[in-house]
Amino acid sequence: MKKLMLMIVVIGLGSTMTSCKKDYVCKCTKTYTGNTNSVTTEDGLYTYKDTKAKAIERCDRNNAESADLGGEYTRNCVIQ
Repeated sequence: MKKLMLMIVVIGLGSTMTSCKKDYVCKCTKTYTGNTNSVTTEDGLYTYKDTKAKAIERCDRNNAESADLGGEYTRNCVIQ
């Protein structure tokens, strides 16, 4: 009986110490800055099945500052 209880406790502790992988949604927006005003548009949704810390890290890699035909922009991505 003691061995059974010990095994249940060990399994229980082991399962609580592992990281949970869940679906996290990363939402990106682009903000174009002009001479007098700025315009923000949605620029993509990405789903990551990972731990929260890794999903945030992956989402942050989508941040950028650049330019295209619309002008200079800042791309900002956050986990929802």
